[in-house]
Amino acid sequence: MDSAIAAARNAFDNTDWSSDHALRARCLRQLRDALLAHADELRELTVAEVGCPVFLTHGPQLEGPITDLGYFADLAESYDWVQDLGEAKPMGIKNHRELRSEAVGVVGAITPWNFPHQINFAKIGPALAAGCTVVLKPAPDTPWCAALVGKVIAEETDFPPGVINIVTSSDHGVGAQLSSDPRVDIVSFTGSTATGRKVMAASAESLKKVFLELGGKSAFIVLDDADLGSACSMAAFAVVTHAGQGCAITTRLLVPRAKLADAIKATGDAMAGLAANDPTNPGTICGPLISATQRDRVESYIKLAVEEGGTIEVGGSRPAGKDKGFYVEPTLISGLENSARVAQEEIFGPVLVIIAHDGDDDAIRIANDSPYGLSGMVYGTDEARINKVVDGVRTGTMGINGGIWYSADVPFGGYKASGIGREMGVRGFEEYLEIKAVARPV
Repeated sequence: MDSAIAAARNAFDNTDWSSDHALRARCLRQLRDALLAHADELRELTVAEVGCPVFLTHGPQLEGPITDLGYFADLAESYDWVQDLGEAKPMGIKNHRELRSEAVGVVGAITPWNFPHQINFAKIGPALAAGCTVVLKPAPDTPWCAALVGKVIAEETDFPPGVINIVTSSDHGVGAQLSSDPRVDIVSFTGSTATGRKVMAASAESLKKVFLELGGKSAFIVLDDADLGSACSMAAFAVVTHAGQGCAITTRLLVPRAKLADAIKATGDAMAGLAANDPTNPGTICGPLISATQRDRVESYIKLAVEEGGTIEVGGSRPAGKDKGFYVEPTLISGLENSARVAQEEIFGPVLVIIAHDGDDDAIRIANDSPYGLSGMVYGTDEARINKVVDGVRTGTMGINGGIWYSADVPFGGYKASGIGREMGVRGFEEYLEIKAVARPV
């Protein structure tokens, strides 16, 4: 790690990487094309290491994020690096002013295991396009996904030495050095809120910039004029996808109190049809969890739900016949108030808590009664009521009637304990830029 930081520092300070926009765009496109050429190899590795269903590798687990590298290459060429502010007379003296955008410097990127390619490329893509150099520390659970990318960079692209460095280790302290080392100018971290606080505290000593994409406990709000069956089916599908191992997954289902029983049945039926299965099967939606540790964590929350007075409507156990792999059945829990720990804390498993609400305002209140504010969904038919919910929920992303916001050009991040800053899109690109104001008399 020490050598990687030194190499990144040297490449930023002593080469023209940060000023050569064309080189950066060319290298990113080379990387995109080379990785797509290795897609089948990467797909097999990703399913084996992450345990993600193979169908997801055709989207956000692999091919989508690789393709998105082209978006950031385009930004390197098209971004307005110098903005003309025109003339003014500060203190009575006529001046011409401009703003110049420049790379922040060395980026320490620390990433989790759940969507390794998506999150790795969401950090290194814009950082490199902006002119930064990068040290990437992937999660201990998924080192090979990042290591193979490093091999492709070294052998099949024109990235200069030191521009991108990948350090794999099972020692979390290795990644922690990125927060404390004064040679690192910005830390971009995705992971738990608890670790995010530690990253922020360690970064404060050297006053480095931080980007934090943290936890979530997002609400799926069903209004009383919605198609209940469609809404409940979508809520079930969302929470079992990749075994619920996603920070933006909607894990609280808020339904009208008068329709609670019908919603429990509809959601339970949908979840029962989405059984946990072999991730190499093209039809699998819910694969295994990443590790025995994570499986034990999810099972402990299911047990806690019962202790808190909840009812397991569907699932709640390890699936029969799945002795190999860290499987947990898709699980629906009813009977809990929003104040219950299982309704407040991020579980990171295929576990959905269904909660009754007493109208639109109450649904907004329950959705906001959370330390997090990362994502959400609302189902309904009345546009005015839908927009009231969208405006009222304090969250960084929101879908309407199954709408999907995820895309290379859409900034992603959260309110409250869900993080600081945005990733993806122009806003995410600008996280890796500093602004310099320049004036000259005329």
